[in-house]
Amino acid sequence: MPETALGFLLRELRSDRALNLRELAQLADVDHAYIQRLETGMKTSPSDEVLAKLAKALRAPKREAEMLPYLARNPDVAMSLVAFVRGEPSVTFGDFRGLATIAHRGAGRPDYATSLKRLRALWDDED
Repeated sequence: MPETALGFLLRELRSDRALNLRELAQLADVDHAYIQRLETGMKTSPSDEVLAKLAKALRAPKREAEMLPYLARNPDVAMSLVAFVRGEPSVTFGDFRGLATIAHRGAGRPDYATSLKRLRALWDDED
C-alpha cells in the first residue's frame, strides 16, 4: 500500500485507467521506476512538469489534477482524506484544501463529512 496520499492518488488514478506502470510510463514519458517510487512513497517531491505529464496521461479529472501538486507540496495529508474526496463527487478542490488544513484530535478516525458540512457552513456565513 502507498505510504503517502500522493502515492495513493496516483495509484488510484492509474487503476481507474487500468494501466500498469510501464503503460503509464510510456504515455507520460516518465520512467516507470520513478512512478513506482512515487506510488510507494519512496520519492515524494516530483516536479510540477512530471505531475502534469502524469495527470495528462492518466486523464485525471480537474479536481484530482489539482490535488496532485498540492499533495506533493503537503506530504502529511492523510490518505483517508484523499479516499473520502474520491468517493464524494461534490467535493471541490477548494473543499479538499480546506479539509486538508483541519487538525483532527483524538484517537478516532476523522469525520470528513461532518468537517465538510462545517466548513461549507462557515464559508456560506462569510458570503
